[in-house]
Amino acid sequence: MAEPPRVTFVIAGVQKGGTTALFDYLGDYADLALSDTKEVHFFDDERQDWAAPDYAAYHARFPAADGRPCGEATPIYSYWPGSLERIAAYNPAMKLILVLRDPVQRAWSHWRMEYARGVETHPFAWCIRQGRQRLFDAEPWGHHREFSYVERGFYGEQVERLLGLFPRDQLHVATSEGLRAEPAGALGEVRAFLGLPPAAAPAGREVHVGRDMAYPSQLTPADIAHLRQVYAADGERLAALTGVRFA
Repeated sequence: MAEPPRVTFVIAGVQKGGTTALFDYLGDYADLALSDTKEVHFFDDERQDWAAPDYAAYHARFPAADGRPCGEATPIYSYWPGSLERIAAYNPAMKLILVLRDPVQRAWSHWRMEYARGVETHPFAWCIRQGRQRLFDAEPWGHHREFSYVERGFYGEQVERLLGLFPRDQLHVATSEGLRAEPAGALGEVRAFLGLPPAAAPAGREVHVGRDMAYPSQLTPADIAHLRQVYAADGERLAALTGVRFA
């Protein structure tokens, strides 16, 4: 008989949205059990036999079950095709947390990360326009782990798909701005969502700050205007579903 679900919550998105900070904060609470690393990358692993996934290998990344809420943070889950469906198959009662960031700023931060890593060599302006065509040569079609600067910012689409799989009360939406400005309040909301009593908030901190180096691009007003137009319809969908609206 397969081992029953051990993981009860997942920080499922979004990349460059503040998930590292949230996971780091949650690690200060003794009444939570977290994975041995932040990003487990189980439900987006295409090497798994998803007809018979190895949940024992997944559970090995977590402390022994002891009744505490148990979770991980892999922010590609909200974007990567099939991930949310696989989570629902594993644990229909899973609680999911999304930490959202202005999608324009998220795309810019994502590009800076990939450029600093040496993965990206093209300027930002090209990447968010002509460069989006690269995703149609990717596998799975239309998705890419590194070059998805624009696509990962369609939060309304992601939330709509999530809510087609889970009840609304199993989703908590936070913002990176809120976590940064008022960490105590943001963490209190997460604890309440996970069924935990109020607790003293850890000291504020900056986590995973972008690399300081010379970049060949700047975020220009033209880039911002272009992305605002790209995200306009999806932004309205997000606001209708969650009440969260970016500029």
